[in-house]
Amino acid sequence: MAADTQQTHRPGVFKQQNKGHKHGKHRSKGSLERETKGKVNVKVLTKKKRSALNRADRRHQASQIRKQKRDEVLAKKRGRGGQGSPPHFVVILKLHKDVDISSVVSLLKTCDEEATVNLNEQGICHISIPRFKQRVSIYTPEYGNMHALLDAVKVADSLLCLLSTDGGIDDFGDYCLTCLCAQGIPAVNFGVQGLKSIPHKKQSDVKKSIQKRIDKRFPGDKYHSIDSTQDALLMLRLITNQKLRPIFNREYRPHLLAEDIQFELPNEEIEVGTLKVSGYLWCQNLSVNSLIHIPGWGDFQMLQIDAVKDPNSQNQKSRGIAGQDTEMSESEGYVTVLDKVNPLQQESLESENVPDPMEGEQTWPTDEELAEADKNAKKKIVKKVPKGTSEYQASWIVDSDEDNDSQLDEESDEEDDEMQGVDEDESGDNESDNEEFETLTVTEADEDARYDETMDLDEEKNMLAKIKEERLHVMFPDEVDTPMERTARERFSRYRGLKSFRTSPWDPKENLPLDYARIFQFANFRQTKKRVMNVESDGGALPGWYITVHIANVPKAFMESYKPGNPIVVFGLLKHEQKMSVLNFMIKKNSFYTKPIKSKERLIFHVGYRRFSACPVFSQHTNGTKHKFDRFLPSDTVTIATVYAPTMFPPASVLVFKETYSGEHELVATGSLHSVNPNRIVTKRTVLSGLPFKINKRSAVVRFMFFNREDIDWFKPVELRTKWGKRGHIKEPLGTHGHMKCVFDGQLKSQDTVLMNLYKRVFPKWTYNPHVNSPPVIKEFSLDTMETEEEEEGTAYQMFE
Repeated sequence: MAADTQQTHRPGVFKQQNKGHKHGKHRSKGSLERETKGKVNVKVLTKKKRSALNRADRRHQASQIRKQKRDEVLAKKRGRGGQGSPPHFVVILKLHKDVDISSVVSLLKTCDEEATVNLNEQGICHISIPRFKQRVSIYTPEYGNMHALLDAVKVADSLLCLLSTDGGIDDFGDYCLTCLCAQGIPAVNFGVQGLKSIPHKKQSDVKKSIQKRIDKRFPGDKYHSIDSTQDALLMLRLITNQKLRPIFNREYRPHLLAEDIQFELPNEEIEVGTLKVSGYLWCQNLSVNSLIHIPGWGDFQMLQIDAVKDPNSQNQKSRGIAGQDTEMSESEGYVTVLDKVNPLQQESLESENVPDPMEGEQTWPTDEELAEADKNAKKKIVKKVPKGTSEYQASWIVDSDEDNDSQLDEESDEEDDEMQGVDEDESGDNESDNEEFETLTVTEADEDARYDETMDLDEEKNMLAKIKEERLHVMFPDEVDTPMERTARERFSRYRGLKSFRTSPWDPKENLPLDYARIFQFANFRQTKKRVMNVESDGGALPGWYITVHIANVPKAFMESYKPGNPIVVFGLLKHEQKMSVLNFMIKKNSFYTKPIKSKERLIFHVGYRRFSACPVFSQHTNGTKHKFDRFLPSDTVTIATVYAPTMFPPASVLVFKETYSGEHELVATGSLHSVNPNRIVTKRTVLSGLPFKINKRSAVVRFMFFNREDIDWFKPVELRTKWGKRGHIKEPLGTHGHMKCVFDGQLKSQDTVLMNLYKRVFPKWTYNPHVNSPPVIKEFSLDTMETEEEEEGTAYQMFE
């Protein structure tokens, strides 16, 4: 017997694999750099530059970006206030009626003995401070003049808010901050007057209360006392050295604030003339061939641009054409024509497209096509009927599955109708009793007369009707009663049924109104915006120059309505911004405004630099291709308002005001420009309701939705739904008085309601008006009036209930 052979171990697939020893034969990055000595392979040079950089290159790139941003900020800061640049424009806003704004302005004027002060006819105070090498322009709008405040802040570099030691900010001051924050607020500084006159024991509490009011809107900002010349000088230093806050609407458009205004009328019989506006040009170059806009009046063309001697400059040099310095004396006037209009290159004021009446020509169907359509529409149904039954009698015969129908109790429905009638009579009696009680309430004749002067009875009746309609819309959204004196297929002929509101197709070019032939549409709006914004304007007046702009064909009513002290702002338009299109604004209703705002109601819009009135159409802000129409402006969600208006490139702030019967403007909503898109589909939903009369297992007889047989056949393809989630369709009409047999996906309940959704597209009305009257100055503003209005609306709700 042979000796036993020794068994050896054979490793399997799970044998442990150890790492190899690092013997140091690899080359590091440093050794590779030493070997190459900066040489680069030819193949690497031909390829695109890789974004991967080493540590040194990344540090160098970051330092370059940092330096570039720092230089931009310094250049922007040096472009304000220095010699050869426009002065730093400051708007002073008092946030409390007890603040003495004149004493603050006097302190700012006299804080530096070497400073020179000039005051022009427009109420703008120019202060030149040699120690700071800065120039400051101060404007104080009238307290309560909201349009003057909004127009001045549109071009302001800084905003100085003055608070009071008694409460800090009142209701009107908070209202002003709400409007300014929605429009776009520049760099803000806060000052308090009379803080040092308070005893030391109470100063701590007053300072805490003031800081608390500031932190509600501007967290982290501090305030400074303005009680002496030193405090005023410190405030001027802070204003001139603070970081400027960019606002998109004015950064890409040239604009100027009127320092001097002249109006030339060639003949008294002519209603238009030439307006000469002098002031400092900001931000961008202004070409005489472009268009300009005056807020509240519309777009205009220019005739020429003159370079004028700066009346607020200390040196006797003023810039002429191409930046050349020209010597002059104080006695002689300096006017140099920079540029005159070229009719061949001038932008046109044409804002609407001229429609072609033959462009929408259609081909009508032939008689053979109509006959074939009628033949296909008629469907033959095979039924088992007794012998001798005519076709008319066969249509009345019900299928056999209705033999086991269970009939509902009609007496309960009649009792409900009777109880509802009694409730309406009682509510009417209560309403009449309430009216009699109001008429019998007698007060002093003088107080009644004074109270009646401030109210409009027709406005009160319209407001009550809106409140009732809004409440019914909340309780029964989009439900409409089918008319009995008119057929439903005529009343809802423009409506259609959709199988799915989200996925069903809807052609945006279908059945467009004639107003759509007057507007302009961009093939690619984003690309157009990028191309217009990146165009660098060459020639014309440069930023920082003091110029005079000759504006052509300005209405005579402009000077008749102008009041000295109100700021006149002129903005240069970009390309295509005078053309009409469909603008969609994303807005939200303010919480303190509780009155109902109905769709297609006249509102006043402040969009960027524009101010106009229009009647918007409200719709839901959703992601789908179709958007549901809102009959009223909701108070808890963001809504889209669609209007016909001139094109504007977003982003742009939006303020919506409602004009009252007394001419005042109340802030209704705020938001921003969403898009310029005529293809946005806004669909109005109308819901027809009916009640189940007889209920079977899967079918039911529905009544009160239609009142004749032809309407049932017309709306037969439309899907039905119930408030309890059932879905179904119309199977056939029963009789001639509007009863119909419907089939559902489950058995209905007796208290359920059958609904039919119909949709039609809604378009805004052409109600654009660029001229907006200035509201009266607000003398008294308090939230107590709004609270009383809310109480009146509450009583109105109780009356309607």
